Amino acid sequence: MGRKVIAAALCAVLGLASCASPPPPPPPPASPSPSASPPVEPARFPVGSRQVAWSRGADRPLRTLLLFPAATTADNPGPAPAPAAVPIRRAAPPRTGSYPLVLFSHGLHGSPEGYSAAAASWAAAGFVVALPAYPYTNHSADPYRRRDMVNQPADAAYLLRKLIAVAADPGDPLYGHIDTTRVAAVGHSAGGFTTTGLFRAGHDRRLVAGVVIAGWMAPGKFGGAPARLLFVHADNDKVIPIADGRAAYAQAPWPKKFVVLPGATHAAFMHPGEPGYTAMDRTVTAFLRQTLGGHSAFTTNAASS
Repeated sequence: MGRKVIAAALCAVLGLASCASPPPPPPPPASPSPSASPPVEPARFPVGSRQVAWSRGADRPLRTLLLFPAATTADNPGPAPAPAAVPIRRAAPPRTGSYPLVLFSHGLHGSPEGYSAAAASWAAAGFVVALPAYPYTNHSADPYRRRDMVNQPADAAYLLRKLIAVAADPGDPLYGHIDTTRVAAVGHSAGGFTTTGLFRAGHDRRLVAGVVIAGWMAPGKFGGAPARLLFVHADNDKVIPIADGRAAYAQAPWPKKFVVLPGATHAAFMHPGEPGYTAMDRTVTAFLRQTLGGHSAFTTNAASS
């Protein structure tokens, strides 16, 4: 009997595990699938602009800046750069396609131009953004009337009707480029106050989303067709305390979310390069894409921080 046979027999009798043959080496890790690819960033477009002069009656002029995805032209040769540096081109024609509508309301002593950098980032993400100058609270208002804020929700509702009419007017340059089936309202500070005031009983059912940034509750209560709401507030806001934003959030009866910007102050985060801007921009852009695009990510009532 050979030595190997004898050794195997002894192992079987004595139960010596050490006699067993070593296990085969583990298989090499699977190589990535050739079809796998990194996530694709959503498209960002060049941004064009246009000014319109509307008025809700003789004493309520509402100059409005319109920002929109622009066509690529010889002097506008490619996709928009990073959100912090989106240029605005006055002469650029609208890009082919129809884009959801966003109405942005400024804060006290604000202006469309003062918020245009943030709004241009949203336009580059695929929205038509309208920025009115409210008649008695904008930076050049004469006279300036802080208490006129209570009239601004009606101004905003009027502007939405005008913009919906523009979208249906074959003679307007933006004809066919504004999707009015889903509309959002966004506002900062007193503009957030204005935005809450839009969501009253009887508001247009196409107004399906709202973003209240560093704002508070207008008189009355939410009502009418349900809408998804996002509240964004800095935890170091000395102008409008975060408790005021949370109080407005608590009154909202619909799907909603509360996002805190840690360490940011009242207004600086609305400007590229300032602390909190990137978080604000990404949060608002994602919300607009989800709600106006028909997704259902904002369906819970739980606050986040």
